[in-house]
Amino acid sequence: MPNIEDLYTFINGEFVTDKDAVIPIHDKGFTSGDAVFDTARTFSGKVYKLKEHVDRFFMSLNYMQIKSPYTKEELIKYSQQLLDMNVPLLDKNEDYWIFLRITRGAVNKQGENVPNVIIHCTNIPFKQRANFYDSGMPIIFSSVRRTAHDALSPRAKVNQYINFTMADLEVHNIDKNAKAVLLDKNGNITEGSGANIFIVKNNEIFTPREQFVLAGIGRSDAMGLAKGLGMTLTEKDLDTYDAFTADEIFITSTSFCIVPVGTVNGRQIGKGDIPGKITKRLQDAFIDSIGFDYVNQYLQHLSA
Repeated sequence: MPNIEDLYTFINGEFVTDKDAVIPIHDKGFTSGDAVFDTARTFSGKVYKLKEHVDRFFMSLNYMQIKSPYTKEELIKYSQQLLDMNVPLLDKNEDYWIFLRITRGAVNKQGENVPNVIIHCTNIPFKQRANFYDSGMPIIFSSVRRTAHDALSPRAKVNQYINFTMADLEVHNIDKNAKAVLLDKNGNITEGSGANIFIVKNNEIFTPREQFVLAGIGRSDAMGLAKGLGMTLTEKDLDTYDAFTADEIFITSTSFCIVPVGTVNGRQIGKGDIPGKITKRLQDAFIDSIGFDYVNQYLQHLSA
C-alpha cells in the first residue's frame, strides 16, 4: 500500500502530492463543514460509474448553493488524469476510493467566497474489512439519531458527518469492528456512514425510503439487480423489529458493494448463513455486471 503522502491530489487546477495539497485555514469546509463531496471507487484500477457520482455531486452542490468552478466534464477529465497518476502506485489486489470535494471556501477581499476544488485518492481498507465477507458485518443501532430530514436533507452528500462520527464512536466502544446504523427521531432505520441497509424477509427485500437516506449508487445497483432477477423489493419505513426478525440483512456502499450482515446488536440474523441466498444471488449478479470478483478481492486479504 503506497504512503498516502506519495499519492497525487488535484487541487484548484494543479496536480500535487498529498503533502503539498493545502487549503486556507479560514476555508468554510474546514471551519464549519460547509462543503460537498462524492466518492467513487476503482475495480482493478478502473473507476466505476464516475459520471453517476459526478451527477449526484452536482445535485448536492445545487442543494447547498455552491457553484463549481469546473464543469462536470472537466471534473471527470481531471479525476481520470489523477487516477492515471496514482494507479501505478497501487499494490497487487488493491483499489482506490476517489473523492471529489468542493468547499464554499474562504472570503476574499471583495467579500466573495472562493470555492476550493479537491480530488484525491485513498486506499480501500480491504484487510480491515475482509472478515465481513466471510462471517458477516456486525451492525449496531446507535442511540445517536440521524439528522432530521426537515433540518438537512440526507439526499445531499455534505461534509457535515458529525452525527455519523458520534454514532461510530459510540458503537466502537462496544465492538470496534461494528458498523453504526442510525435511526431517525421516530425510530425508523435510516443508514450508516456511506452505507444503505436492506432487509430480507420471506424472500422479499425492503429498504428505507429514498427521502430519508442518501441514495447510494450501490443502493441503486442492488435495487436494479433485484428487479432484474424478479425479486420483490419495496421501499418503506422499517424499525428495529424488522431487523431483529429478518431472514437476511445486507449493506450496500461504493466500497462494500454488497456485503452481508452477520449480527445486529450482537444478535444473529436468520439462520446465520453468510451470505444468505438472496444476498449471494445479488453479489453474484453484481460481479457478473462489472466483470470483477470484488468478494474474492476482499477474501484474499483474510490471510494477508
